[in-house]
Amino acid sequence: MEIIAQYGTVFLILACIFGFFMAWGIGANDVANAMGTSVGSRALTIKQAILIAMIFEFLGAYLAGGEVTSTIRKGIIDPQVLENNPELMVYGMLSALLAAGTWLLVASIKGWPVSTTHSIVGAIVGFASVGISVDAVHWSKVGGIVASWVVSPLLAGTISFSLFMSVKMLILDTDQPFLRAKKYIPVYMWMVGFMIAMVTLLKGLKHVGLDFDMGLGSNFANAIPIATVIGLLVAGLGSLLMRNIQDDHDDENRFGSVERVFAVLMVFTACSMAFAHGSNDVANAVGPLAAIASTVQSGGEIAAKSAMPWWILLVGALGIVIGLATYGWKVITTVGRKITELTPSRGFAAELGAASTVVMASATGLPISTTHTLVGAVLGVGFARGIAALNLRVIGTIFMSWVITLPAGAGLAIIFFFLFKGIFSP
Repeated sequence: MEIIAQYGTVFLILACIFGFFMAWGIGANDVANAMGTSVGSRALTIKQAILIAMIFEFLGAYLAGGEVTSTIRKGIIDPQVLENNPELMVYGMLSALLAAGTWLLVASIKGWPVSTTHSIVGAIVGFASVGISVDAVHWSKVGGIVASWVVSPLLAGTISFSLFMSVKMLILDTDQPFLRAKKYIPVYMWMVGFMIAMVTLLKGLKHVGLDFDMGLGSNFANAIPIATVIGLLVAGLGSLLMRNIQDDHDDENRFGSVERVFAVLMVFTACSMAFAHGSNDVANAVGPLAAIASTVQSGGEIAAKSAMPWWILLVGALGIVIGLATYGWKVITTVGRKITELTPSRGFAAELGAASTVVMASATGLPISTTHTLVGAVLGVGFARGIAALNLRVIGTIFMSWVITLPAGAGLAIIFFFLFKGIFSP
């Protein structure tokens, strides 16, 4: 308790710096998962993708980022084990942020799309099991999180595969693909608008003074008609934008006009994916920061549950945006152009499948890996065209970087934990 009282301000300043560093890493590395398909399919330029992502990542992180944060913060470590030594929680969360941020910096320089969720969960488990006690870790919670890393790419791949097959059946494999595209694409646009509206209404607005409950009560029932209307507005806007596209295809490229229609749709799915990613992945940066802030501000009391201050979400959201703007282009290129050849119709299916998976996870508080989700979605779309459409060498490299991430995060966190303990503890 004395250490918390003596160094409380220092801990808070370090937590903000390391939390911002971690959020920068998420922006530089993980946002590629939100934007890579748009750039790879050439629906958006890198500059346009970064601009869209900056806006919608910020909104997702700030409006809808609180739910997953509570899972990261209080689900992995047992607070009771640390009651008598709250400074160990502070050292641990500082080391977890610094370790995960460092690994993301290395991976971003190399152009590896790694999982920020892997990084931070590995770091927390590393310092807690080695620096405190194996019993301090809620292994059942960790097991659930690890299971979600397998479930999320499978779920995203299945949804994306199904979406692309529906596009093929309803639009591409027909006699008049352009007319069918104009008929059916507003329906897909409605799905995008509805999904993002639901997650914002049900869990995002509590940070701006409105609280919708995620349960199947009146708030859920009230949100459905509002989300339906928002979806219709998005579909209407998309239909207006599509009016300017003319069917000028030739025999060699009969889908040219259709793909241009899908490129309009990709703008909407890029927005939805960025929002969904921000809502889910801000937790990786602000969860440990919130744990430090609540411990310091309560004078050493480790609360099992504490409110998420708005300024902490703001630190995370700003860090993500700046990371994306300064270094996001490198991993965007890897994800968008090297796994499989993407067109706007394929990119749409991958993005909407991934965004749906991330939104579902965000709504239930499960910290999935957006990297796994989007790579799973891109693989699902590529698989719809046969195994030869996939670049297996690049996929192998990505899988290897995923395997390295957990031990790298854990190892760095253990080193930093004992370093902080040596500096601050008498």
